Amino acid sequence: MTEQDDTIATITAGYTFTGPAVELGAAVVAGTAHPRAQVRVPLGVLNRHGLVAGATGTGKTKTLQLIAEQLSAQGVPVFLADVKGDLSGISAPGEPGERVAARAAEVGQDWQPAGCPAEFYALGGIGPGVPIRATITDFGPTLLAKVLDLNETQESSLGLIFHFADERGLELVDLKDLRAVIQYLTDDQGKAELKRIGGLSAATAGVILRALITLENNGGAAFFGEPAFDTADLLRTTPDGYGVVSLLELAAVQDKPQLFSTFLMWLLADLFHDLPEVGDPDRPRLVFFFDEAHLLFSGASKAFSTAITQTVRLIRSKGIGIFFVTQTPRDVPADVLSQLGNRVQHALRAFTPEDAKALKATVSTFPRSPYDLDQVLTQAGTGEAVVTVLGEKGAPTPVAWTRLRAPRSLMAPIPEEAMRTAVANSPLFPAYGVAVDRESAFEKLTAVQAQVRPEEAQAPAPDEPARGRAREEKPKTGMVEQMMGNSAVKSMLRSMGTQIGREITRSLFGTARRKR
Repeated sequence: MTEQDDTIATITAGYTFTGPAVELGAAVVAGTAHPRAQVRVPLGVLNRHGLVAGATGTGKTKTLQLIAEQLSAQGVPVFLADVKGDLSGISAPGEPGERVAARAAEVGQDWQPAGCPAEFYALGGIGPGVPIRATITDFGPTLLAKVLDLNETQESSLGLIFHFADERGLELVDLKDLRAVIQYLTDDQGKAELKRIGGLSAATAGVILRALITLENNGGAAFFGEPAFDTADLLRTTPDGYGVVSLLELAAVQDKPQLFSTFLMWLLADLFHDLPEVGDPDRPRLVFFFDEAHLLFSGASKAFSTAITQTVRLIRSKGIGIFFVTQTPRDVPADVLSQLGNRVQHALRAFTPEDAKALKATVSTFPRSPYDLDQVLTQAGTGEAVVTVLGEKGAPTPVAWTRLRAPRSLMAPIPEEAMRTAVANSPLFPAYGVAVDRESAFEKLTAVQAQVRPEEAQAPAPDEPARGRAREEKPKTGMVEQMMGNSAVKSMLRSMGTQIGREITRSLFGTARRKR
């Protein structure tokens, strides 16, 4: 038996599983694909997370499409962040052609066109898709601090503001609600409240307020509001057992990368907050593909990075698998990278010394193999990748240079008109399609202030000595203290704060969700 035969036999044995699996392609040895050496991923290990990496133009997007359509066919819901707007074709059958037929023959694939049940979403309704919104309260201070590019001190101060709003029953639905609370606290009459909640400086509050105004002016207001999206809607299956593929269309907000990457983390944090523990199921509840993952970690505070690591580590037991999609493994922190058991590494380009360092670092993360990975990773063609995954017993499989299968769905975007029709006919559109602006912190504070001032205006003016004694006996109070002492609103705020306090709990990221 030759060395090539040994390699083929090792790969064939390493990727032969007893249970259901996702088919990736055929192993390449000495430049030739060998259909008998099929490379696959066991369905039961896809909640152990993964990484899809490679240079631009090497086929990462089609790899996502290939994996997602097979998961859907096996009853697993999928979430795809469509940053470039070219994944909508997963909803339509693919088109046969010479290139597809040639690839199918090379890898031993019985290719038949098939689309997947798909739901299209858009952040705040910017672009085609069912709007996904979150309230400021649900989003929480940690993630919002990342969006606002706050430092750790300012992030801590924002947490105090959220604590104050939660305690007082001031629901933060949209940006104007949070601005209203900060404006009360930074008013001359609110300085006592600033001191009471932990010494938050007026200067820091001003920085946060200016950052909120900038976010609003840049279009961020569309993402925060109601109706708030229920992430349980990402876990749907069709009556005939297919998993629904949820595509978040982000092409219209590519110029707001920090916002959309953080918003994706909110979706994960909210799922983590809500779902019960399931251990290691035979198939995941949901597989979540996090495209442009480097944007999430860029400029992240230590607390934020720690929270990401904890979420990735713990959400596995909730039945959620996460695939980070980026250019090199170095884009992902080591603590997170160590949690990613399934690896699909497309080609890298070594045009600069920095590229060469990235290549060397990437090779060092793979187990030993008969391949010269330095050479393979610079010479692999489009639609080829170096693969190693976790086997059914949790051990890494042999490294396999793999020629990937062709997706069965359309490898191009569907027309925008077709997408808009699908959105209009979505069963979720009546629930989320129209924004609602109900009474929340802004309206409540405005109403309370209106009730406080008439009482002050109607009160009889004391004589000068009485006013002097009043100043000596009673220190100046803040606006919110006046509200709490006002007989017309005291009962309302007390009961409201008690109810909110019972209903809000915050997770690792400070995200919250009302009891449903």
